[in-house]
Amino acid sequence: MTEITKGLFGASKEIFENNKGSILRTIIYTIGHFAIAITVLMLVADVTFMIALTDAIVEPIANSVWYFILDKWWASKSKK
Repeated sequence: MTEITKGLFGASKEIFENNKGSILRTIIYTIGHFAIAITVLMLVADVTFMIALTDAIVEPIANSVWYFILDKWWASKSKK
């Protein structure tokens, strides 16, 4: 392995270890959001599955980043 690869894997492992709970909640939230967004778009907006899928992937990714930041902030405030 190259030095860069070792550094990236090491940093990724450290980030994961320090944020396991937040990362797991974020992943579960994101999967649920995909399913809900596809269903709602198909029922309410009467769009095709592929259009709903595209929107359901792009929009929750932005929400997931927001949720992760919010969760980290919330957790830091509740420890005090």
